[in-house]
Amino acid sequence: MTPPDSPHVAVIGGGICGLAAAHRLARRGTRVTLLESSDQLGGLGTFFADGDRWVERFYHCIMPTDVSLLALLGELGLRDSVRWRDTTMGMVVEGRRHPFNSAFDLLRFSALRLPDRVRFGVVSLLLRRLGQGRDLDTLRTEDWLRGLYGDVVWERLFAPMFGSKFGPSFGDVPALYLWQRLGRERNVATRGYPDGGYKTIIDALRASIEGAGGTVRTETPVRRLHSTGGRPVLTLTGGEVLDADHVVSTVPLPLLRRLADDALAARLPTTDLPYQGVVTGVFFLREPVTEHYWTPVLHSGTEFDGVVAMSALAGPCGGRHLVYVMHYTDRDSQLYLDDDPAIAARWSAQLRELYPEIGPDGIEDVRVFKAPFVEPVYPLGYLAARPPVTVEGTNLLLATTAHVYPDVTSWNSSVALANDVISRIPARREDQPAVAAR
Repeated sequence: MTPPDSPHVAVIGGGICGLAAAHRLARRGTRVTLLESSDQLGGLGTFFADGDRWVERFYHCIMPTDVSLLALLGELGLRDSVRWRDTTMGMVVEGRRHPFNSAFDLLRFSALRLPDRVRFGVVSLLLRRLGQGRDLDTLRTEDWLRGLYGDVVWERLFAPMFGSKFGPSFGDVPALYLWQRLGRERNVATRGYPDGGYKTIIDALRASIEGAGGTVRTETPVRRLHSTGGRPVLTLTGGEVLDADHVVSTVPLPLLRRLADDALAARLPTTDLPYQGVVTGVFFLREPVTEHYWTPVLHSGTEFDGVVAMSALAGPCGGRHLVYVMHYTDRDSQLYLDDDPAIAARWSAQLRELYPEIGPDGIEDVRVFKAPFVEPVYPLGYLAARPPVTVEGTNLLLATTAHVYPDVTSWNSSVALANDVISRIPARREDQPAVAAR
């Protein structure tokens, strides 16, 4: 039961960060209202029906190093539902497929000359150690990797891989981002996937929030946000006004700026990060096309830049094999604005070119999904420029992907951020003056 002196906290956004924040608040006895503008919770973890199954619109996996996410799953009774598998990596260069996991694979990797293969292997073994003690936050990824691996490896492999992720500014991304990612992932890695898919996590979080007395509202967009005496006030669809002691906003800062009135917008962080969106094709195939979970596609004439064989991790989906292909892109790009059926047709033809064994009837179905704010493009020196969690002079707190750096954007880093933000909200009304800036 919620104590009578408990504050009321509104959480904007029903992705994993908002769900984790509302779950944490509700479990400690705080009155919480979660507001999601769409008809589904989960953010990038949203899903669609395929017969009697639910399939994620965008691919996900759990890493053994995801301690915050795994702890949350433990609270929900779902940790033992995660099925772990050893996964491998492939590489497609100029249409030719290569395994890319062992020293033997690297020695046979004909996309590079032998001296470059040897250099690649040695540097890769030492890369994490080579980054220790260096100010990687102010070092360009291109400068670091080009200096270590040489021009050929950078231009042949890394430039297209980073370009597909971060767009035209890929070389300027801080090297710290890559160094952190290497701590979470490896070419040959154990990955996990929950029984029943990510919908089971989302449903369990909603049940936890509501079971502890919290409120979850979907199809409830916030139309306006302002602050009165430091207390946030939200205007919802239809003119409904929601008064809260604190607001936790998980939406990207460019979107929050549009919701805020002029006075509140002037208090928000002044620098908005550019974001890459993503276009993803979800393919249902009659037969598997690769044993590798993750395969970058380079210099091969495709619009998509990678292939994720989800069935290599999660098993077949209703007897069919699930494959994701994707391209990160600005939300104003021609690809992002293109019709989904046109993208599906082109990408089907391109996937068949890479994997001729698919055959004319091998693709049973394909869906195309888009998300506008997926990957922040961090500038050099972002550790010092990272916005504070609290908005000065208000009880508005920010929990966005702009705040997870230098950690990799993931469900794990979003849960860790939610934990940190919620720890800043007093549990009792008498303890809560207007929140001070960090």
